Amino acid sequence: MYRDKPWTMRQYAGFSTAEASNERYHFLLQQGVTGLSVAFDLPTQIGYDSDDPMSNGEVGKVGVAIDTLEDMERLFKGIRLDEVSTSMTINATGFILLAFYIALAKKQGADVRKISGTIQNDILKEYAARGTYIYPPKPSMRIITDIFEYCSQEVPKWNTISISGYHIREAGSTAVEELAFTLSNGKAYLKAALEKGLDINIFAKRLSFFFNAHNHLFEEVAKFRAARRIWAKMTAELGATLPEAQKLRFHTQTGGSTLTAQQPMNNIIRVTIQTLAASLGGTQSLHTNGYDEALSLPTTAAASLALKTQQVVQEESGICDTVDPLAGSFFVETLTTQVEEAAWKLIDKIDAMGGAVQAIEQGFIQEQIASSSYAYQKAIESGEKVIVGVNKFQQEESAPIPILKIDEQVQVEQIERLKAFKANRDQQTVNEKLLAIQEAARGTNNLMPYVIDAVEHHCTLGEISHALRAVWGEYKG
Repeated sequence: MYRDKPWTMRQYAGFSTAEASNERYHFLLQQGVTGLSVAFDLPTQIGYDSDDPMSNGEVGKVGVAIDTLEDMERLFKGIRLDEVSTSMTINATGFILLAFYIALAKKQGADVRKISGTIQNDILKEYAARGTYIYPPKPSMRIITDIFEYCSQEVPKWNTISISGYHIREAGSTAVEELAFTLSNGKAYLKAALEKGLDINIFAKRLSFFFNAHNHLFEEVAKFRAARRIWAKMTAELGATLPEAQKLRFHTQTGGSTLTAQQPMNNIIRVTIQTLAASLGGTQSLHTNGYDEALSLPTTAAASLALKTQQVVQEESGICDTVDPLAGSFFVETLTTQVEEAAWKLIDKIDAMGGAVQAIEQGFIQEQIASSSYAYQKAIESGEKVIVGVNKFQQEESAPIPILKIDEQVQVEQIERLKAFKANRDQQTVNEKLLAIQEAARGTNNLMPYVIDAVEHHCTLGEISHALRAVWGEYKG
């Protein structure tokens, strides 16, 4: 474990324009970040270009706006894609952002077989907890298995999915529910890939997970340890025989919903506890939140301090001196077993419904999360659950915390760029490429080569998304 390779420090960043985000990436790389992690704005996440009326007021706000291959080129200016590992938190439009990334790598002269990183690409948790889906479940699952197939052949070092419990926990689930629902989604993806005829010993090696780290140190460590046991058993039951295909690899982000607007400096302590939970639990990579993120996107100072939190823990705490430091503790081992057994009960219940897709369609997972969220909030309001600075140890707020504000001019400039981009291209070729994607969507050919070809010929993210909306429609939850 960390004796040979410490966890990757992968700070999540993206806001405003591609240039502003690029500047933050260069800053983070200079500060010692060992992997990039891209946040996209809401229109990009749900398949709208910045000039679409649906995008008004949201361009560049919660992440960076990426409409075109040119935007992607600006985002990674001065960064060789074959020299960094990049994680992209993107789901419904993940296949388009991956196409931009592959096309840019080719443009840089990189060997795409050597580029590495991850797209989140986990649509099931969008239906269950987060809401940034576009298409109905069946075509969405088809996109995901097309990505599995394409990358296993053409981009073998790319992690094709990061199955996310993070957003399930952010929506209000318990630790056990986060674990059970996430691994049930993982099982659904395994089965979909097997039905497509893919070899589990090959594609399972490229699956990764994304978990939340909350404040209960020991419960979180137990959750991470139990996750590895459950996934090893699940993959073996579905036919995986190679140890590499049975391993659970995961990224962790400290809990956004645990951050408070009241006494925000307390969040530094919360993030430190969560960093310890993730590292003691064996995470492969980690993002630490800025203390100001209950108020705004993190400022440069807050992002820098969050990174230093990881660096101090990794370099000074002694955690990296031994593998699984809490192993053998009666309490931790017992708690790991209890968390595992409770998660299996929920997984078995979901299996009895026909699997994660059916459990989501029946509303079971959504109802469980909503119920747990309600119970948690009631406990806070009654004082049973103490949140320091919120319902206990309150105090008068002193000096205001500086926050990051996104200039409204960002939207105007992005739309102008997009207008110029569209004016300087062959519209007939664009139309042909979009029709080719639609034909592939109606058939069974793998979509990825068509999408990569389209972005290389200047089709935009919104145009590709709308082309597929015309074939598959939109899902209404």
